[in-house]
Amino acid sequence: MKHMRICFVGDSFVNGTGDPTALGWAGRLCVAAQRQGHEITYYNLGIRGQTSRQIAQRWQAEVVARLPKDSDGRIVFSFGANDIILEEGEVRVPFAESLQNTRHILTTAQQLFPTIMVGPPPLLEDDLNQRLATLSQQFGAVCEAVEVPYLEVFPSLQHSQTWKEEVAANDGAHPRTAGYDLLARLVQEWSAWQSWLV
Repeated sequence: MKHMRICFVGDSFVNGTGDPTALGWAGRLCVAAQRQGHEITYYNLGIRGQTSRQIAQRWQAEVVARLPKDSDGRIVFSFGANDIILEEGEVRVPFAESLQNTRHILTTAQQLFPTIMVGPPPLLEDDLNQRLATLSQQFGAVCEAVEVPYLEVFPSLQHSQTWKEEVAANDGAHPRTAGYDLLARLVQEWSAWQSWLV
């Protein structure tokens, strides 16, 4: 079995912020895959607070440094929650720019290595979630247009009492152990992720 290297690129949810185990959903995926016998080198490139604009500026240099051209490299992107946060009455990144950033990131990435994207999970506040739900759906349209597999996790997690309770009991954005377990399972059951482990 070939040794696979996977870069998970994104924000605090990729980083696993709030998880006492420090694994987050990305770490859980790789632990489960290795228990199944897969050899994986796992790079967590999640940075707390980052928007699609910031990720667009840094991702390629960070990924290329970790995935040599002759490696069995893969890239997983997940971001968006910070784009819709208000600063001085305006979202940090306008919707149109978020979509443009995403299209550029994915178009470039898939020319380098197999690439997939996981949508942003819900937050606690309803007004934020209204914007985030719209952005998540539009990310799906961008991914379909550029032929990158996309997993929209927002609806499932928004209806999860466990997710909502953990986010409410923590910081209003990030879950704890059970929430990250839920998110990891959604990705683990996704056909695009499973196809990498065949």
